[in-house]
Amino acid sequence: MSSIFSTETLDLFSAFSSISSRLHSMASPYLLLLLLIPVLPLIFLLVLAFLVRPRPAKVPVKGRHVFITGGSSGIGLAMALQAASEGARVSILARNQAKLEEARDTIRLATGKEVTILSADVRDAESVARAIEEAGPIDILIANQGVFIPQELELQDLKEIRFQVEVNLMGTIHLIKAALPGMRQNTRKTGLPASIAIISSQAGQVGVYGYTAYSASKFALRGLAEALQHEVVSDKIHVSLVFPPDTETPGLAEEHKRRPELTNLIVAASGGMKADAVAKKALDGIKSGTFIVSCNFEGVMLAIATAGLSPQSSYLTAFVEVFGAGFMRFVGLCFQWNWFTIIEKFNAKKNRS
Repeated sequence: MSSIFSTETLDLFSAFSSISSRLHSMASPYLLLLLLIPVLPLIFLLVLAFLVRPRPAKVPVKGRHVFITGGSSGIGLAMALQAASEGARVSILARNQAKLEEARDTIRLATGKEVTILSADVRDAESVARAIEEAGPIDILIANQGVFIPQELELQDLKEIRFQVEVNLMGTIHLIKAALPGMRQNTRKTGLPASIAIISSQAGQVGVYGYTAYSASKFALRGLAEALQHEVVSDKIHVSLVFPPDTETPGLAEEHKRRPELTNLIVAASGGMKADAVAKKALDGIKSGTFIVSCNFEGVMLAIATAGLSPQSSYLTAFVEVFGAGFMRFVGLCFQWNWFTIIEKFNAKKNRS
């Protein structure tokens, strides 16, 4: 009886083992897949960490020479105040001597630090070169100067178009060409990374009605920054491209007076920022060696949507860009639908009247 029981037990065990083996062989690919699901993102992050360029770096501010154009007011003055408060040696450049002196007094009163003031027009390459030579070797160059005159391209005077291009684009080129030799020598001498920061605009990421000439001058800065980063990466110089939204500055009040009615309808929902908040975001981006520096949530969305072939030093940001690009394209199409609808309704109403 016991031998029969043993045989039956063995047969049952053998059958169970056979079934279990078959189930295991069938389930193993699915189990393997389930196990790989949490691992795949980690593998992809490792790949991105290998790919991102330039390599992450910290750009110190304390004790270094920070040169800021458009430094007598607005974002430039706010950045000068913050840099001085962090222990930087600050030089500011602008056209108006009286405003420069007022800015110097403001910085001295707020931080107890002396700043160098330089009067020059960035459109004049020789004047810029003299100012930079007078200021001495630069560690962090911030090209913050900018002019904005909104109007439809057909209606805008060519002098105003040239003025925006000469200040926003050519002025930045004049600054970089004059400062770069000294910056290269400085990084070799100190071994510390340096930075060239270019203040663009969200209108340099997306074109909007009435911003035709201005957007052209600001979009050009992106091509300049991307190519420049290739040229200076071996010198430990990091390029940052800052995209502020509408910012509460004296220039914004003047801009509002010139904006076409249709432009106001389109940008009405866009959020603005205070100059101090933009300056902090910009300076934080510069110190972390970030290429694309966004200042608000809309800016982050625009950065993801327009990432393209831009340099990226953060593998985490690269991860978000890779997986967020498709969705942000959809969001972008929704925005464009809204803007074109506003334009169509406005023109239809105008034609009826």
